[in-house]
Amino acid sequence: MELYNDIEFSKEEAMHAARAAGRKVVAIGGGTGLSTLLLGLKEYTDNITAVVTVTDDGGGSGMIRQEFGVLPPGDIRNCLLALANTSSMMREVLNYRFTEGSFKGQNFGNLFLLTLNQICGSFDRAVASMNEILAVTGRVLPVTNTNVNLQARFEDGSIVVGETAITSKKKDTHLSIAQIEIIPRAAVALDSVIEAIQEADLIVLGPGSLYTSVIPNLLVGNVANAVKHSPAFKVYVQNIMTQDGETENFTASEHIREINRYGRGHLVDVCLYNTAGVGRNLLSVYERENSCPVEIDKAQIESMGVRLFGAEVLARDSMLIRHDPLRLAFNIMLMADIMVPRKGILRRYDQMLLGRE
Repeated sequence: MELYNDIEFSKEEAMHAARAAGRKVVAIGGGTGLSTLLLGLKEYTDNITAVVTVTDDGGGSGMIRQEFGVLPPGDIRNCLLALANTSSMMREVLNYRFTEGSFKGQNFGNLFLLTLNQICGSFDRAVASMNEILAVTGRVLPVTNTNVNLQARFEDGSIVVGETAITSKKKDTHLSIAQIEIIPRAAVALDSVIEAIQEADLIVLGPGSLYTSVIPNLLVGNVANAVKHSPAFKVYVQNIMTQDGETENFTASEHIREINRYGRGHLVDVCLYNTAGVGRNLLSVYERENSCPVEIDKAQIESMGVRLFGAEVLARDSMLIRHDPLRLAFNIMLMADIMVPRKGILRRYDQMLLGRE
């Protein structure tokens, strides 16, 4: 038994209490990067709000969006499953992808969200219902209910609409993106998104595609302003590799510069980056796809008023260069405990979860 604030707890009860009293974390992004982060974060706090971009127009999500005019469900589904407390069979069902017939290539979880959207009358209510059905830790929110698309202006003046088309154009032409925006520009964030940002202790941007997962959230009305003025500690998780079609040859400071540019202010307090080495064989595979490790140009980053925190957050024994969920979440929470420690029993809870007590 352990004693916390004059109350005896078993170790399991103490860990449960620690997570219940955990930091209020808002994770902003999309794609596999956000769901990877969420898988780890739920081990350290129950108070998670995932804010998910809704500009995806490719794959099964794009098909549903085009046919039914609803917001793309794929990224939302992945984040819900990352935070779900449900059976392995339910996960398998929601991840099932049809291999034949008129549904070929479509994911059942996407269709389930589509059905809830039709029943509930709006996408955010559909997502809220799925939060309850899956008993998620925290909550998952689409950044907006508006059916938004990305629009990019390239350095040659050409304009391309649609996330998939933008990435394809950049890969084909190697032109730089001069400006990216959402259409319609007047799209506003859900009230619950703004409230979560205002109440957060910790805001995490990334990891994920810079222009198609992280920045689109900042383009939705009121989000960037809320992040900028939030008293929360703001962390940018630097991607391990550059991305063909988005950030070829970008350094870490250039990633941060773009976030601050579209956030219209200083949005990043600290940049967390990977220090683990990547195997030569795996690097050669990425090099063939015009992707290389992001250069951590420390002096330039620090000159922007951003602190650095390096850690081994690379997933091991993987055929892909990805963040490891548990290592990433541990180091985010460790960094917060070092740089912005909480007080009293909350600090003891934090340190117990980190294994430092």
